[in-house]
Amino acid sequence: MPLIPEEPPIHESVPGPRAGAATGRTAPTPRPVPGPGPRPAPPKPGATGSRRPPVPGPPRPAARDAAADAPAGTQIQLIPAPAEGALDAADEAVDLLLDSGRAPGEVLVLTTGDPHPWAAHELSFGEASYWAQHDARDDVFYAAADAERLAPRPVVVVAVNGGTDAAVAQALPAAMARAAALLIVCGDPQRVNALLTAGV
Repeated sequence: MPLIPEEPPIHESVPGPRAGAATGRTAPTPRPVPGPGPRPAPPKPGATGSRRPPVPGPPRPAARDAAADAPAGTQIQLIPAPAEGALDAADEAVDLLLDSGRAPGEVLVLTTGDPHPWAAHELSFGEASYWAQHDARDDVFYAAADAERLAPRPVVVVAVNGGTDAAVAQALPAAMARAAALLIVCGDPQRVNALLTAGV
């Protein structure tokens, strides 16, 4: 169930400030979508027009297969990034999500290789303090993809920044199951697609 990289625009109807607006920062390239976007309104009954309705193309099995493992209504995105750049891509995705109005407590960031620097820092104060922040759900939480205590959140961002193929193949479906609205995978598209296909 390979994923197909997508770069949809951020919709103007998404609440919250636009990335970079009035923050003094340069807006990063809008790659991830902050959440499910608006759907087009259905045509009014009896409306006629000279345009023919579009002919649907063949289904994209990659997106359909990946979505089958995710909770109903969950969007899935792949942000192409090499393993050494996956953490940066994940951090950029989180910034865009927060700038678009997502609450910090709605976002979970998982790593398949080395831990995120925030997680490493917080774990230095002890496991109890670290997991108390997870349970409070009032901020973005960073964890290893194979951590067992993780609760679902509306948005899950996965940085495929290393790890064995077997570990990544196991982490991706688990991340899909934890993402209630949006799953963003930052990694090498060829590796991610191959592991998702092999893991099914």
